[in-house]
Amino acid sequence: MPSKDRQREMARKKLERRMALRAASARRRRRIYAGIGAGVTLIALLTVTIVLVINSGDDQSHTAISPTCAYLDARAGKDHIKDVGKPSTAHVPDAGIANVAVKTNFGQLDLALDRAVAPCSVNSFVHLVKQGFYDNTHCHRLTTSVLFVLQCGDPFGDSLGGPSYQFGVENTPTNDHPPYPVVSVAMARDPKDPNSNASQFFIVYKDSPELTAEYSLIGKVTGGLDVITDKIVPGGIKNEKMPGSGDGEPAKEVKISQAQLK
Repeated sequence: MPSKDRQREMARKKLERRMALRAASARRRRRIYAGIGAGVTLIALLTVTIVLVINSGDDQSHTAISPTCAYLDARAGKDHIKDVGKPSTAHVPDAGIANVAVKTNFGQLDLALDRAVAPCSVNSFVHLVKQGFYDNTHCHRLTTSVLFVLQCGDPFGDSLGGPSYQFGVENTPTNDHPPYPVVSVAMARDPKDPNSNASQFFIVYKDSPELTAEYSLIGKVTGGLDVITDKIVPGGIKNEKMPGSGDGEPAKEVKISQAQLK
């Protein structure tokens, strides 16, 4: 039987292959849209010579290759908003990896966030890291039965907080089984609202096949998973949502002292 470290490495490589395939697919889609946009532009230019009418705003939106990210005003109450401004939507990167070090009181978690498959989510995450949004916050949720995740990113620690904006879902692993293998990093949201992504994210520390593919998969843990499995999970949970559900707060407080780009 493979060792625990070997199993994690195999899981990382499997997730890397999945993410690479998704990135390639995303690039193809953008090239197709760009090609369509170029065709639309040519038709518009021909049309303007005949009828002297053109809508330049529409042409620009169709020919843009960079992802279009919409960061909407948050619906949360003002008492649950930590306002650090909205991410820039000009020239959103859609390639490369954003490496983030999340320093906790139990040790460091290293995250690799893939801009190619989830450009708007990663753009937001990087913005929040740069603004110090995650510093001195807590990981407020731990699940230890059926689902195996650690959830963080709420500045108020009650699952209701976030920044002054929210945005839509991208890169849901609907054809993957399990959709979120161990080491996955994904955005947490209200399952009833596809536009409720904000700052909260979860880390899958054990395969969770019951976790439905409706959350944006944005990257993976590249180091420090044992911080969760060997230090945080054994401490158990408290304040379960339902008795015996294995879903509550970490019994041992998990504090993020700082998140920074590497």
